Amino acid sequence: MNKIKIFKNNIIACICMTFALISCADLDEDPSISNLAPGAYSSQEELELGVTGIYGKLRDASQWTSFYVTGFGGDDITTHKVSNKIDFRAFDIRSVNGANSKTVGVWKDVYAMIRTANLVLESAEDLVLSDASVKDRLLGEVYFLRGTLFFHLARTHGRIPLPLTSEPDFEIALSSQLEVYEQIESDLLLAEKLLPSIYPDVNAGAPRPNSGSARAILARLYMDWAGFPLKDNTRYNLAASSAKQVIDNAGSHGFGLLDDLEDLWSLNNRFNKESVWSISYCVTCGTPNRKYGKLGHPGDLLGWQETFAEIKFFEDFPEGPRKEATYRTDYDWENFSDQVTPVFKKIVGPGDEISLDDFDTNRNDFYMRYAEVLLIYAEASGRSGNVTTEAWESLNKIRRRAEGLPFDEPNAIVDVTSGDIAELAFAERKWEFAGEFIRWNDLVRMERVEEALSDRVPRVSRNAAGELVQVQNEIIGSLGTDNYFAPIPTREIILNPNLDN
Repeated sequence: MNKIKIFKNNIIACICMTFALISCADLDEDPSISNLAPGAYSSQEELELGVTGIYGKLRDASQWTSFYVTGFGGDDITTHKVSNKIDFRAFDIRSVNGANSKTVGVWKDVYAMIRTANLVLESAEDLVLSDASVKDRLLGEVYFLRGTLFFHLARTHGRIPLPLTSEPDFEIALSSQLEVYEQIESDLLLAEKLLPSIYPDVNAGAPRPNSGSARAILARLYMDWAGFPLKDNTRYNLAASSAKQVIDNAGSHGFGLLDDLEDLWSLNNRFNKESVWSISYCVTCGTPNRKYGKLGHPGDLLGWQETFAEIKFFEDFPEGPRKEATYRTDYDWENFSDQVTPVFKKIVGPGDEISLDDFDTNRNDFYMRYAEVLLIYAEASGRSGNVTTEAWESLNKIRRRAEGLPFDEPNAIVDVTSGDIAELAFAERKWEFAGEFIRWNDLVRMERVEEALSDRVPRVSRNAAGELVQVQNEIIGSLGTDNYFAPIPTREIILNPNLDN
């Protein structure tokens, strides 16, 4: 890499088969126009190819666990104690440096997508279509993707540069945290305005985002904005109102809870209404997801030993259907010889659905679930001091399902209607999203990293010899706020010293 490159050529990735999977539209790629030269678009087809080209880049990046590497910092996820997982392990033990190959790769991939998005917006500026709503919808996707990608990277590094044109700026500086959040907000608000209530001709789970997808990501953004590092408590009101807006219009967006949490992890349900935005994959199309299956098993089970569950978190996890849906409790994991840690069912799949020999799967990424929208509403309502009966009901729906009960039927044994709803919802998130690579972000925004990671010693798990099992990866880095965000990749700073501040 000789410069922080701004790619204006080769913007269209090979996306035809995956696009066919998620849309009924016939957009098979024409090789003669797959590498459109920079310039103004002259047709709807060129705009469509530009937009779906971003998805091609996204899928290529997100098919690897690296895309979600910050998740290893949480108290729910760990990785192998030796082997070739050193850059995942760095997040696990809180010792990340600027040479970490995972953050280097994600930085490169995300900015390649952002640069492509900028070029698409510029190329479509003067395009006039007979159906203006089509152009709005496609541009809405671009703003959605750019805003979400900025957000994804900001959750890793905090302050980041914000390139908004396709022209290279080799001296661009880091934006302030406020500027970063304001740009993400701007993109998502514009996306919400341009996107339809539901994207036409796609499967469930919003593999192409709708206006509700944008509003849901906004709710997540406002929760981060209200927490560390800006601590703007006024954003809790916006988080609550945004989540409530999605809830009130869930039917028109095609969103809702599944009756059984475990059904989410079945390959047969990779398209489902609980996902408010999905990144879709397809093995037979040559676009597999490579984060699941084999990568979640230890060597004892022919696994590639990448993503495991923390022991203490597993011990603390409330017994019941949700724990059974989260972990492979049928495994005698305390007596594994390779890596003595529990295994996530969310990673390896239920039963024998994913072969032990397989690391290419059709599993989609549920980038954000409707369950999170409900819990954001409950938590943000509490933290903003505006608790409603609807907020309690949002929390109780998740609690009921966790117990294997119908989520929409009140249950006096499970339901809560008093106490600190914000803390109750925060705790509910801990269990509901275990192993989904988002616990770390919750610990950061609430400044609870030290509290969570200082208490990881197993208490009850013993092997066949009666010996207490041990933590596999001991913390060696700081648990303070100084170590919440990963450093900017060193090679980027060498190329542009303005990023070192």
